[in-house]
Amino acid sequence: MGERTTARLTLHPAFRIGTVDRRLFGGFVEHLGRHIYDGIHEPGHPSAGPDGFRRDVIELVKELGVTTIRYPGGNFVSGYRWEDGVGPLDGRPRRLDLAWHTTETNQVGLHEFQTWLDLVGSELMLAVNLGTRGVPEATALVEYANVPAGTARSDQRRANGRDEPFGVTMWCLGNEMDGPWQLGHLSADDYGKLASRAAKAMRMVDNRLELVVCGSSNRDMPTFGTWERTVLEHTWDDVDYISCHAYYQETDGDLASFLASGVDMERFIASVAATIDHVATVKRSDKKVKISFDEWNVWYFTRWNDVEGTFPIDHWPVAPRQLEDVYTVADAVTVGGLLITLLNHADRVTSASLAQLVNVIAPIMTEPGGPAWRQTTFHPFALTAKAAHGTALSVSLDTGAIPTARYGDVPTVAAAATTDGTALRLFLQNRATTEPTTVTVDLTGFGTFTTATATGIWDEDPYAANTLEDPERVVPRANETIELIDGVLTIELPPVSWTAVTIL
Repeated sequence: MGERTTARLTLHPAFRIGTVDRRLFGGFVEHLGRHIYDGIHEPGHPSAGPDGFRRDVIELVKELGVTTIRYPGGNFVSGYRWEDGVGPLDGRPRRLDLAWHTTETNQVGLHEFQTWLDLVGSELMLAVNLGTRGVPEATALVEYANVPAGTARSDQRRANGRDEPFGVTMWCLGNEMDGPWQLGHLSADDYGKLASRAAKAMRMVDNRLELVVCGSSNRDMPTFGTWERTVLEHTWDDVDYISCHAYYQETDGDLASFLASGVDMERFIASVAATIDHVATVKRSDKKVKISFDEWNVWYFTRWNDVEGTFPIDHWPVAPRQLEDVYTVADAVTVGGLLITLLNHADRVTSASLAQLVNVIAPIMTEPGGPAWRQTTFHPFALTAKAAHGTALSVSLDTGAIPTARYGDVPTVAAAATTDGTALRLFLQNRATTEPTTVTVDLTGFGTFTTATATGIWDEDPYAANTLEDPERVVPRANETIELIDGVLTIELPPVSWTAVTIL
């Protein structure tokens, strides 16, 4: 089946998917590569404040619009001792990070990161180590973070300079515990039991907590599906969310499959949602466990060697350049397509974290002592986070299909819509690789819209990128083809493009 160059969308304010939770636009910061050190934290940089945090990076993170930020990992958390990151800086130990074969200086820990979050205006989502540690350490961290005063850990926090509690409400019960690469990797049965014990104990300290249990680290894991079922059977009464993680990359020049990555994410979400519903049925429960898609992005992991203990014993660098992908227009269009998928499942996915934020597979890059700049993937995320408020609407889509090697025939256009009661926002991805697609949208059910504007990402070269030498090579562009006449909107989408439309 060949590419079809037209598509028709129909939507109505009565056909709602669900409320767009602001946590859908979360981020992820891990102690990995130059994310923390020489990324967000670079004492001596011209823009750094007395706390060492780069103000130019802070302004970009604020512009990106991330809401909840997951910290401190990631694979890193499964070997992390949170106590190493609190107290006087000159007394903090340097530790080997086994996850990424580096040295962790612990100069940024919980207090410093909260200072950065306060400057950024984002909420902390904290992960506990259930890999090499367990229930006592998890409950101690909740006590340190959330109990006001009068206990050993809360008084320790106050002595370390913070009288008021951190008040962290959202917590991850470990990270990717299904993965053999994970320190402390467990079977689903063993992890489910541990997560249940940890959740119960943590809630005994603070019953306000929202808890995320580990789902599969990707949809290709051999235990996918059975892992979710087993873990949820153990933790059903203890948790609020189960996690999904997914990364995508273009391989073997297969651009069509890459642009259709949202199809895979959709199948992932549908499978996990079905498993949640199955466990609810078996338990005869009305409870609604939600999905936290707390790691997602484009990541060219085949470009990077896995860390498998092959380095010499004396090679444990501090903040080396790791996983610093340079993103293209095609990558940005794919990220936009993944955001469309998340919006179209706003009823089930109410938390998500773009992984990661700075330097490491990130929308923001920095140069030590130099500038910070936006990668191509920055733009669809920032535009969606700013625009997508209120309610996600169901979109009826009549479009052609594109054949892909990985997913079969997929719709040429992907679309999502949101409304805040005043403005209507459309998010459109054209997966066609060579031809524009003319989209017609029937808006007659909405009444008296009079204006429409469109901004998007596309380029004559789908592999154009922003770099240190040319940081503004790819920026959002106005799409002047848009028209709104008598309740019908038309717009021509360039090939390999992502577009945000505002209708008033």
